Amino acid sequence: MEEAAAAVALAAGKVSLYRQEPGGWRCCKRTSNVAVSWRPSDEFPGNLYKGEGIVPASPANVWELLKPVANGLRPTWDPNVTGFDVIETISDTVSICRTTTPSALMRLISPRDFVDVVLTKQYEDGTLASTATNIEHALCPPQPSYVRGFNYPCGCFCIPVPGEPDKTQLLSFFQTDLGGYLPQTVVDSFFPSSMIGFYSNLTKAIKTLKA
Repeated sequence: MEEAAAAVALAAGKVSLYRQEPGGWRCCKRTSNVAVSWRPSDEFPGNLYKGEGIVPASPANVWELLKPVANGLRPTWDPNVTGFDVIETISDTVSICRTTTPSALMRLISPRDFVDVVLTKQYEDGTLASTATNIEHALCPPQPSYVRGFNYPCGCFCIPVPGEPDKTQLLSFFQTDLGGYLPQTVVDSFFPSSMIGFYSNLTKAIKTLKA
């Protein structure tokens, strides 16, 4: 699957560039410790969303709840993820994964599934990250009970906070075509609130992990 590895390497490069773009973002939702911004996507006719927040745990502990592995913890604490399966392992850092999500917005959004090639990486400064992009796979054809959605280059970065070993700067990027025939207004109202909830639920899960 050299093609898959090349696709996710290209996606990782794009997500790294998103981290370096300070301008062009518009804040659309904010709480006391999380900010969600957006800008038009260059990948599809939708938006690229950026989440920034501080999570009260070390990068290793945050990563434990986020890492995209078989039998991982994400579905246990994130209500927007009902299932996560590793379809094929390409290398120690690259895999093909399928994620399922529930209905949302009072069932205006039907259950979705996403098939992605995922890359995990640890940087020299201790940052732990996963990046992903959509891919087709013979073992994951569309299923009648799910609308097939498509993730474009996206990722999460668990970044150490200097001098604060029990804090992590969590930077996340999402740009998702939910598929189906959803009005753009529905999509635009869903993602910012969903991302705020992502940070809130992660923080709650961290407290449970510490306990």
